[in-house]
Amino acid sequence: PPFGELKTFPKSFEGGLGDTFPKVSPGASSASSASLASPRIPYKPKFEPYSRKAMIMKLLILNGPNINLLGVREPDIYGSETYATLQKKIQEHAAARGVEVRIVQTNHEGVMVDEIQNTYRKYQGIVLNPAAYTHTSVALLDALKAVGTPTVEVHISDVSKREDFRQISYVRAACVATISGHGTDGYLEAMDLLIDRAGEKK
Repeated sequence: PPFGELKTFPKSFEGGLGDTFPKVSPGASSASSASLASPRIPYKPKFEPYSRKAMIMKLLILNGPNINLLGVREPDIYGSETYATLQKKIQEHAAARGVEVRIVQTNHEGVMVDEIQNTYRKYQGIVLNPAAYTHTSVALLDALKAVGTPTVEVHISDVSKREDFRQISYVRAACVATISGHGTDGYLEAMDLLIDRAGEKK
């Protein structure tokens, strides 16, 4: 603790000095005066170890539009895993690594901005799959730059081998890394990257 160990005083001290030390009337003998120096109830401080629950790393897993349709949407590109399966996989990995996760999926850009802003001084990392907003959203980029929360950009498919418009990522400039084309395992890799990165900075 920053100021040493905390001391707990005996309950008798709570009522004031009169409950702990003997009262001396005017003109008392030197023997009575001497007793003033020796409290009737000796002070016995209780040194209780300072305990504080170790800070648990918190990660935001933020998914953009149509990720909720995993398993239905173009399985030849995004695979057959459902969004529920992805959530379970992330939660299990978080438990194994000893971190807390908040998993969010939204089809609305403003909600994503709100979620990113909410990480400020509350979360230690973001795993971000902006989906289609990757290629269009300056607002997400600005939000990431504003809060400064370490972020890994994730894409289930290999966007580098897809349409020309998907080659542009506005958010990448504010991310510490990009993981693309590793399927849903990319989320776990991103979590590990952020966890290990935080450990190296301690």
